[in-house]
Amino acid sequence: MRSRFRSDRGLTVRMTVTLFLLGLLYVAFVAALIVLLKSWVLVVVVAAGMLGAQYWFSDRIALFAMRGRVVEREEYPELHAVVDRLSALADMPRPVVAVSEIDMPNAFATGRDADHAVVCVTTGLLRRLEPAELEGVLAHELSHVAHKDVAVITIASFLGVVAGLVVRFAFYSQLFGGGRRDQNTAVVFAAVMGVSAAVYALSFLLIRALSRYRELAADRAAALLTGRPSALASALTKVTGDIARIPSKDLRTVQAFNAFYFTPALGSEPGVARLFSTHPSLEQRLEQLGRISAELGEAATPGKAD
Repeated sequence: MRSRFRSDRGLTVRMTVTLFLLGLLYVAFVAALIVLLKSWVLVVVVAAGMLGAQYWFSDRIALFAMRGRVVEREEYPELHAVVDRLSALADMPRPVVAVSEIDMPNAFATGRDADHAVVCVTTGLLRRLEPAELEGVLAHELSHVAHKDVAVITIASFLGVVAGLVVRFAFYSQLFGGGRRDQNTAVVFAAVMGVSAAVYALSFLLIRALSRYRELAADRAAALLTGRPSALASALTKVTGDIARIPSKDLRTVQAFNAFYFTPALGSEPGVARLFSTHPSLEQRLEQLGRISAELGEAATPGKAD
C-alpha cells in the first residue's frame, strides 16, 4: 500500500535494522531458554502463541488498556469527517475511529496493517484542540499507519514484554518456592532471570531509539500532507503543557503505552525518565516544524494555529 504521505528512507532503514537486531536477540533468547529449561516445546509454543496474540490482537489490547471504544459517525460526526478527509487526501484505507473517555489529552494508532488500523483519540484531546490542531494530530497518527511503523513497534515490543514476564515469573517462583528447590534449580532460575533481564534491557534501548525517530518522521509527514505545520506545533505545545500539569500518579496507569501516544504521558518532573523517553523533546519537534513552516512559506508562526 502506497499513500501520499512522504516516504522516509531513514525510518525504513531504522525499522529494518531494529527488526533484524531484535530478531537475532529473539533467537538467542529462545535458544538460551531452551538450554536452561530443557523444554524446547514449551518455550517455542508459549513464545509463538504470545507473538501471534500480540500481532493479531494488538488493536483490541491497546483499546482495552486505554478504555477506548469504537464510535460511529452519528456519535462523533466532526471526528469522522476529519478522518475521512485525511484518508482521502493521503489515498489510504480509512481506519476505524475510536474514542477513549479519559481527560488526558492524547491520541494513538494501532493495528497490524493499514486495512486493520484503529485511530483513537481521548475526550480530553477533543475538548482542548481547535479543528486545525486536531487535523494535525490525526495526520500524525495516520502517517504511523502509512509508514507501517505501528506494526513494527508492536512486533518489536513483544520481545521486551516476554523477557519482562519471564523475569517476573522466575523471581516469584524463587520467592515463593525457593525452599522446595535444590541448588541446581536455583542456579537455572538465576540464569534465566539474568538472560531475560539482559534481553529486556537491550530491546528497551533499541525500541526507544526507533520510537524517537518515528515520532519526528510522523511530524514531518503530517506537516507536509496538511501543509499546516503551525497547527501541529500548536497542538504539540498545548497537549504537552496540559499533560505536564496532570499529577504523575494519575499518569502511571497509561505510561505503559507511551510508545504509541502522540506525546508521552510524563508528569511535570520526569527526571531520569526523560533520558529514556519514547519521544524526542518538545523543543526538537517544534524546531523541525519551524523549519518545515519556513520551507513551505507558511505565514503563521510555529506553535500557533492558523
